[in-house]
Amino acid sequence: MIIVKLMGGIGNQMFQYAAARRLAHFRRTELKLDISSFNNIAPIDTLRKYELGVFNIRAHFAASYDIPQVRIAALFGKYGILLTHKLPFLRRYHIVEKHYHFDQDILTLHDNVCLEGYWQSERYFADTADILRKEFTFKTIADDSNLQVAEKISRAESVSLHIRRGDYVSNTATSSYHGTCSLEYYRAAVQAITARADTVHFFLFSDDAEWVRKNMAWIGPMTVIDINGPDKAYEDMRLMSLCKHHIIANSSFSWWGAWLSTNPHKIVIAPKKWFNNDSIDTRDLIPQTWTRI
Repeated sequence: MIIVKLMGGIGNQMFQYAAARRLAHFRRTELKLDISSFNNIAPIDTLRKYELGVFNIRAHFAASYDIPQVRIAALFGKYGILLTHKLPFLRRYHIVEKHYHFDQDILTLHDNVCLEGYWQSERYFADTADILRKEFTFKTIADDSNLQVAEKISRAESVSLHIRRGDYVSNTATSSYHGTCSLEYYRAAVQAITARADTVHFFLFSDDAEWVRKNMAWIGPMTVIDINGPDKAYEDMRLMSLCKHHIIANSSFSWWGAWLSTNPHKIVIAPKKWFNNDSIDTRDLIPQTWTRI
């Protein structure tokens, strides 16, 4: 059995699932999802919930006693979690991400482990990409409003452009850690796309449509997508994935919108600056066929 601890929003959860699903596939074992973190969100953090239920994934929820650190805590009381980090034989079962960039050792882990981390690199699951593309399909059919936008996307040389604001602006801790992509980045990205693709139409996705309309009118032919609220953000991801090309934000949400696109000739522009902290090594975050500017 492979257990993965899910944290963050839908994009983060997809990375976590993908890494664990790959490991479970090669170990020919069951995958279980630990969603306990959504019951213990700190007041300063963005409120999150389990969001993978919209996909055709293959996994079950972990019971509390399935989780190694929970069993250890039951045996050792308040010192249990500390022990999982200190004792070598316990670390064999509770695998905590050591650093942000790709860790080759994760690919060779044994069965019966619990993964805790973000695992934000395609290299953790590149050899099971076909499986994940099938499982990251949506269970439900889009509603009429989204189907109309999807039709418009299919008829255009469509470019998804994602502007992440929300907690990147309103939450002090999140803003300090992540920051937002500058208008200079988007101008350079638009220029890079228009230099390589003709007669493009931009489809703008954001959690702040009003800001987009005020600040992005210069972009040219565009449609601002504002038909899906936060409870249907996955519909924005579905629409993103239908676009032919992509300009992503420093966000795992639009990373997956671009990755799920099946256009073999897609152009994907991503920001070089992913975090405010330049010491975080993001070299493995962006696939080699994408362009960072």
